[in-house]
Amino acid sequence: MSKIKFIEAEFHNADKDRRAIRHRLQRFLKTRRALERGIVPPDPEDPEDRLRWENELMQVGLGREGQDRVDRRVSRLAERRAAAAGLSHLKLDDRRALEVLRNGVELNRIRTEHQADEIAAGIHADMPWMAPATDLLWKSMRRSVRNGDAGFRLPPVLLDGPPGIGKSMWARQLSTALGVPRCGVEATAEQASFGIVGSQRGWSNAQPGRPLMTILKHLIANPVVVVDEVEKAGVATSTKGNSFGLTEGLLSLLETSSAASWQCPFYQVGFDMSWISWVLTSNTLVTLPAPLLSRLEVIRLPPVPVSQLAAFARREGGRRGLTQASVEAVAETLEIAGRCAELNLRHVIRMLARGVTMEEAGILH
Repeated sequence: MSKIKFIEAEFHNADKDRRAIRHRLQRFLKTRRALERGIVPPDPEDPEDRLRWENELMQVGLGREGQDRVDRRVSRLAERRAAAAGLSHLKLDDRRALEVLRNGVELNRIRTEHQADEIAAGIHADMPWMAPATDLLWKSMRRSVRNGDAGFRLPPVLLDGPPGIGKSMWARQLSTALGVPRCGVEATAEQASFGIVGSQRGWSNAQPGRPLMTILKHLIANPVVVVDEVEKAGVATSTKGNSFGLTEGLLSLLETSSAASWQCPFYQVGFDMSWISWVLTSNTLVTLPAPLLSRLEVIRLPPVPVSQLAAFARREGGRRGLTQASVEAVAETLEIAGRCAELNLRHVIRMLARGVTMEEAGILH
């Protein structure tokens, strides 16, 4: 993994800064007073004369007035340095929370095209019906390798299709295969917009957004962030009547240029959020605004064929430790039921879970 600077701020040791500034100003004032008293400056080529000069300076006093001047100057310079660092407006606890970013954060990268091929092949083997999404992933990973990118980021993608076809499951497999953390946000939640971007102080339960908190927790700049059912996103409203929508909040995060210096509403500091892999899911595109769609690679996905549901049941049943008889019973049930009803992965997972429960209870033999 490589490291990048993630926060648009500098971390300084305030006490150390003050000591260094005080020492420099005291030396400057002592030097000026020594010269005013006629003390001969040292010969820079003569070590003994330099030592003589240092001893002379040690004897020069500043007095109360001089020391007060130094202290005032130290305070002004230290305050200016803290302000320039970009963190002086934060409370101590918040500065401590961001201290973990002092040495930067890591980027997970795809090292070879062979690695890209293996990741894509593994995901496709488990979820072949998600081939259009996996194909985008595969091509993006190979492009990242050829470009020599410091880290991998999937272009912002919207997986649109009927419920229960595994859109969120695909995103989970993606984060596992890439070896990066994942955070999910349900767009149907009342405060979903705050879940993404965070909220300014003054709102109830103000806090940073979940993508930023995920990066702070794992110190990896390119997690996978999943926004489920984005078409159902509501609008959060403050006690003062201000409103904030999820899709509006996403726009600046989906654009690489603006995300690279994104301003967090909670910390009021800039962060490089441009390496996030965004995966949005929807059941329909009808209600989604054009500005959002224009920033996304939209992939339309069909229902999962019954044959692939049965194949998934066989693979997943084996992973869950079901007996071969139970797995085949589930697969056969799917094939029969699928002739007169539209099934999806949720039906499969419920059937497998029921099979596990029955086997554990000793009902199946």
